[in-house]
Amino acid sequence: MNSKSRATNNRTIVVSSSEVSDLHSFITPETEARNVKDFANRLICGDLLRVLDTIPNEVADLIIIDPPYNLSKDFNGLIFNAKSTETYEKYLRTWFHQVCQKLKPTGSLYLCGDWKCTASLQRVLEEELTVLNRITWQREKGRGAKANWKNAMEDIWFAVKNPKDYFFNVEAVKMKRRVLAPYKVDGAPKDWSETADGNFRLTYPSNFWDDISVPFWSMPENTDHPTQKPEKLYAKLLLASSRENDLVFDPFAGSGTTCAVCKKLNRNYLAVEINEEYCLWAAKRIKMAMQNPDIQGYSDGVFWERNSKNLR
Repeated sequence: MNSKSRATNNRTIVVSSSEVSDLHSFITPETEARNVKDFANRLICGDLLRVLDTIPNEVADLIIIDPPYNLSKDFNGLIFNAKSTETYEKYLRTWFHQVCQKLKPTGSLYLCGDWKCTASLQRVLEEELTVLNRITWQREKGRGAKANWKNAMEDIWFAVKNPKDYFFNVEAVKMKRRVLAPYKVDGAPKDWSETADGNFRLTYPSNFWDDISVPFWSMPENTDHPTQKPEKLYAKLLLASSRENDLVFDPFAGSGTTCAVCKKLNRNYLAVEINEEYCLWAAKRIKMAMQNPDIQGYSDGVFWERNSKNLR
């Protein structure tokens, strides 16, 4: 499926022709989606606007959306062209309100964006839900800019249907940070621990995340998708805003990060992706997750600061 020449230790996920038939068993074609009664653990290959009509309302406990940003981008032959702000917001409204109908009354939604489209995302988001926060995460990847600041940050808007009744498990998303200036009281560590890996403190998460590594060629989750989100990033969203066996809906599945992380964290996924090759990548990641539930940067029930444990 991919003819690129790669280095020996390049771990980018590719699908060989011999794997296609087996991987198709993980994919539901758009035509079959109309006859599906149980939408748990469905990866649907089809056009979102048509598939949405087949999905029951109030089915999802959590929705994660990583839509095309307002940039010109080639998604494996499907071209998304940058638009005026007004036209981009009209595009968002063609699907966003219907997507929100799939969220349970107690559900949460995360909406990804960059600096250029984040204001549009907020405006459209607030037409349907209550915004509780904006997460900003450090995206340490990409080239510098000679006439501007390098774009190294992205946003994730956090919103709910009912601000008085939603699930949020802050204990599940604590971070283990290195203690650079260990403070002791009566000779004992104060609010930190001495371990074989070093001195660490468990901290509550803020809305600025600087511990994320964007997938690259040596990471086993990496694909050739141009805007792939890291598994560690989505693991935080799932652990904070869903319980085991909850249904997580992703209307722009891409290379399948939501699907893979759901499988690793014992959640059910419902994902839609129009590009067949991306669906095959997602299917392979689901199969890989069934064999290996590890998430880089997450172990022992906590998220580790970047490069603080086993180069995570």
